[in-house]
Amino acid sequence: MAVVLGQVGPPLSEVTPGGEPRLLGPAQIRELAAEVGVRPTKTLGQNFVHDANTVRRIVAASGVGPDDVVLEVGPGLGSLTLALLGVAGRVVAIEIDPVLAQRIPQTIAEYAPQQSGNFEVILADALQVARDDLPAVPTALVANLPYNVSVPVLLHLLGLFPEIRTALVMVQAEVADRLAAPPGSRTYGVPSVKARYHGRVSRAGAVGRNVFWPEPKVESGLVRIERTDEYPTDPDFRQRVFDAIDAAFAQRRKTMRSALATWAGSPVEAERRLRAAGIDPGIRGEKLDVADFVRLATTD
Repeated sequence: MAVVLGQVGPPLSEVTPGGEPRLLGPAQIRELAAEVGVRPTKTLGQNFVHDANTVRRIVAASGVGPDDVVLEVGPGLGSLTLALLGVAGRVVAIEIDPVLAQRIPQTIAEYAPQQSGNFEVILADALQVARDDLPAVPTALVANLPYNVSVPVLLHLLGLFPEIRTALVMVQAEVADRLAAPPGSRTYGVPSVKARYHGRVSRAGAVGRNVFWPEPKVESGLVRIERTDEYPTDPDFRQRVFDAIDAAFAQRRKTMRSALATWAGSPVEAERRLRAAGIDPGIRGEKLDVADFVRLATTD
């Protein structure tokens, strides 16, 4: 069950003129981590961004503004959160670590006192969160996603909140390549097709290892998704399409006639449904776009 943690009001002496949030640097990140006794864990995919220019670049690439309710996943110690509060109307963060979730309202009150009323943090697992768990419906998703569950979290939230018009997420570079890969490319696969169900997907830049603490062993990349509303948001319909996608790529080198045999009930039925959808039964899944899978899922 998700828990909404309240804000901590700042002392008047900490309210700075101008109202712009102060951003965290390497020293502040380490001090905060030491204060709460946090040691980043691989299990939770914790790598904290400590470079102010990087979080500014992420926020700029996201295109969010004062009319947006931004959903952030894994705010950690608050680096990206503070930058988002400088431009967004409201930020709702989902944090799975209870120690970090408890501390971040105080950090916001200290570094962005005039924006602290526009921030809430939800103590929850982003993979399990439901619509009613959030205090507001998000219009944008901006996050440094935990790399070990980045694709499932991204797809879950895009499916859960069709109101999200844009998403700008930082993921492992290899995953970013897969998400943005076009049909027929070597890296095109299940994440590529499923992300395209929700909208247009593109790479939005690279992020070096040296902006993180601790420094990860992998490169990072930014991915942007712009909602198109081309396909139904109904969960049952979407699941039918996703089941066909999963079946097509479960045995990547097989033709669609063979790969979809179990999904359709038999190779003969798979061929019939493929032809009904206008798809060559001899083609492989990596050559098909999301529109092909949508047509396939609607055959009977």
